[in-house]
Amino acid sequence: MAKRIEFSQHGGSDVLQYRDYQPAAPGPREVRVANQAIGLNFIDTYFRSGLYQPPALPSSLGTEGAGVVEAVGSEVEGFAVGDRVAYATGPLGAYSELHVLPADKLVKLPDSISFEQAAAVMLKGLTVQYLLRQTYELKGGETILFHAAAGGVGSFACQWAKALGVNLIGTVSSAEKAARAKEQGAWATIDYSHENVVQRVLELTDGAKCPVVYDGVGKDTWATSLDCVAPRGLLVSFGNASGAVTGVNLGILAQKGSLYVTRPTLAGYATSAQRLQAMADDLFGMIASGKLQVEISNRYALKDAAAAQDALSSRQTTGSTILLP
Repeated sequence: MAKRIEFSQHGGSDVLQYRDYQPAAPGPREVRVANQAIGLNFIDTYFRSGLYQPPALPSSLGTEGAGVVEAVGSEVEGFAVGDRVAYATGPLGAYSELHVLPADKLVKLPDSISFEQAAAVMLKGLTVQYLLRQTYELKGGETILFHAAAGGVGSFACQWAKALGVNLIGTVSSAEKAARAKEQGAWATIDYSHENVVQRVLELTDGAKCPVVYDGVGKDTWATSLDCVAPRGLLVSFGNASGAVTGVNLGILAQKGSLYVTRPTLAGYATSAQRLQAMADDLFGMIASGKLQVEISNRYALKDAAAAQDALSSRQTTGSTILLP
C-alpha cells in the first residue's frame, strides 16, 4: 500500500483526501517511480475544480515529479531500476508516493539536478522553453509582455528572457512582486493594482507595443493583452489562472491590427520522447550554466496538498512550491 491525494467530486480544495491505495504494477511500456518530490501547478486546480476533466473519478492529481525508478515493464528500454528520473506531462497521479506512467513521459535526470529542483522546474521550465524558444522564437532585442511575472512560470521567464537579451515587461500585483520580478531579470514591471497596463506598455515601447504577449492569466487579462500586441503580433494565451477565455469574436483580431492568437500546451510540443528529452536537456543546460536559478519558496507535506493549492490559488506564493511524500 502507498499514500496519495485523490478526489471523488469536483470542487474546492476541501474535496482533496489523503488516502491509502494499491499502486498498479507497470504495464509492458510503463515505469513505476518512487516520488521524492512533486510539483504543484495551477493546472492541478483546473482538474480538481472541473475546468478540465480527469479520465474518471475518483482521480488523483498532478503531472510533475521526480524520483527513482522502482519497477519497469517488460518492453521498456532506456530506463532501469534505480535510475534518477523526472516527468511533467502526465498522466494524472503525481500526488502520490508511487506513480506509474508511460516510459516515454520520463526524462533522465542529471546528477547535477536535485529531485526537489526537478519537481520545482520541470513543468514551469519546459513551459518557458516552448514559449520562448518555440511558440515565438525570441532572438534577442525584442520587448515583450509577460503576465504574472513574479509567479512560478513568470520567474523562470524573466531569467530566460534576460539570458536571451530580451526586454521583458512583467505585470505584477504588488510592489513586493515587482521587486521580485526585477530581481529575476525583468527589464520593467507594471503593477496592475494601480497602474494602467496598456498605457505603461505604450510608454515603455514608445508606442510600438509588443511583438508577442504571453498571457497565462486568462479571462481577466484577455482584453488588456490584445491591446498590448503590436500590429500583426502574437498573443500567446497559455493558461487560465483567472478562468478560461470564452466567447471570442475573431473579428477583434482584425480590429486590433491583424493579430495572431495561439493557445499552446506543453503536450502539443513534447510530442515524442525524443522531443521531450531535447526540451529537458535545453532546460537542464540553462540551470547548469547558472542562467536559470531554481528557487523553491514553499514546501508542503503531501498530506497538506489542499493548503498548498489554496496558497497558490490566492496568489500568496512566489517562485515554486513542491510537495514532499
